[in-house]
Amino acid sequence: MSEREIVVVTGFGPFRQFLVNPSWTTAQGLKLAGMGQRIDVYIKELPVSYSSTQRIIAELWQTLKPKFAVHLGIARGSSLVILEQTGKNSGYSTRDVCNCCPTDHRCIVGGPEKLDSVVNMRAISKHFKQAGMDVVHSRDAGRYLCDFAYYCSLYHGERRAAFIHIPSSGSLSSAERLVPLLQETIVMMLDQLEEAKYHSETPSWRSESVLQLGASCSPPREI
Repeated sequence: MSEREIVVVTGFGPFRQFLVNPSWTTAQGLKLAGMGQRIDVYIKELPVSYSSTQRIIAELWQTLKPKFAVHLGIARGSSLVILEQTGKNSGYSTRDVCNCCPTDHRCIVGGPEKLDSVVNMRAISKHFKQAGMDVVHSRDAGRYLCDFAYYCSLYHGERRAAFIHIPSSGSLSSAERLVPLLQETIVMMLDQLEEAKYHSETPSWRSESVLQLGASCSPPREI
């Protein structure tokens, strides 16, 4: 990377008992920690609202043109860091804090049914598990605002996005342990992007991929 690039990190706003959402305070911690000298970290709080989240994510990609986006959400009752591989387009029937659901219960009308991140979440989780850390990967982000935000970002960012569910309990829920772990995780994701870019620029006979490659207005569930 020869010049400074932008990485977007988002967390969610107030939700149920979380008057200050841990995903947002974690995003703020990552802003302070940074991602190295060549990366500018831009953070944004997402309301627990389908329509607002859809609009904000589209604007972030269109105006900032980031290298990568990382979205954080809280996994209630979990002590694990969960790296989500896949965003789903349909099945959003749980109402948000505005008591609304997406049009046709979809993220993007006419979009693919699912989108995978360009990042290989299995490989990254394996690295941390070998080091004894409670990091796992998943292909089901929950069909609520987490999944919705992730799909929208994968769609607008040409799959250059990640979603991480952070724990609400256990030792990794403390900022002192969680922020450095996520910082390392995101740097690994960026390294994957760089390696993929290198391979895409080499002749095909040498290339070897390192990656997998509006609202209608019953309470909401966790994000």
